[in-house]
Amino acid sequence: MIGKIVKVTVDRPMGSYHPNHRDIYYPVNYGYIKGIMSPDGEEQDAYILGIDHPVDEFTGRVIAVIHRYDDIEEKWVVAPVGKTYSAEEIKAQVDFQEQYFNYEESTYDHIIIGSLRFSPYMHRHMYGRKRIYGRCD
Repeated sequence: MIGKIVKVTVDRPMGSYHPNHRDIYYPVNYGYIKGIMSPDGEEQDAYILGIDHPVDEFTGRVIAVIHRYDDIEEKWVVAPVGKTYSAEEIKAQVDFQEQYFNYEESTYDHIIIGSLRFSPYMHRHMYGRKRIYGRCD
């Protein structure tokens, strides 16, 4: 799915709060991709990066997938075509919600662990691109 162009329907626009957890503020647009079902039986959730105002829907490229170890869901990260972010930049923008989960994030170039501390320890080549695996200290 990384690299795929998708249309996200936004149900939690930038500047809104989680409907069930009023302490979670959304600094980015967040929604779902109609017709793509996730393991929790709901449509696939997605964070939208690179848009600095609330939107109702957005078409962009999947640039990362957040794999939660303690939940059955994955979250996709979508950005405008041609816009790139480092793993650290992605983590900084989604951690407002992902901080409550044990997760890793896969991008084209690497994987990071959902922790404030990250130390790379192993490299390997996949699909002709370098991937960095990390661990929490």
